[in-house]
Amino acid sequence: MKTEVSEMEERKGKGKIMCGTLDLSAHPLDCITLIISFTSPRDACRLSLVSTAFNSATESDAVWESFLPSQYQALIPSSLSFSSKKQLYLSLCENPLLIEAGRKSFWLERGSGKKCYMLSPRDLTIIWSVDTPWYWRWVSIPEARFLFVSYRTRDCRSRSRPHYLSPFGTLLVKR
Repeated sequence: MKTEVSEMEERKGKGKIMCGTLDLSAHPLDCITLIISFTSPRDACRLSLVSTAFNSATESDAVWESFLPSQYQALIPSSLSFSSKKQLYLSLCENPLLIEAGRKSFWLERGSGKKCYMLSPRDLTIIWSVDTPWYWRWVSIPEARFLFVSYRTRDCRSRSRPHYLSPFGTLLVKR
């Protein structure tokens, strides 16, 4: 793919405009891959539409490994296998992993690659949850992400109806 390039060059106080073309496919694939690895996952997907050379570069494992967290191997269960780093990245975006003995959930934000953590209610300090069971209970809900969610049996300050900490008993933290 060729693009037009304009360049301003100063010579003895006079500006001179030079026009020419730049052949993007003339650069080595490794060079394009390295450049794309410094962008974001969203930008890499956009750049894959620029040319066939860019598309080939964005399919490289080197690009997608740069978007994965540094210690991603420790997070992935040995029972899971992926044919490419891109497939692994997309899986971490769409299928959160339970980590730290099921007390936290981990996934990647699809567009930016930012790490996201969700804390289970057991990792939170809930006032009056331990020594006053008439205010809080720990219940298991099949559709919940974590084994237990906190259920408030009654309001500590009034007699309102019971409810869960949140629909799935979670707190979201992004980094």
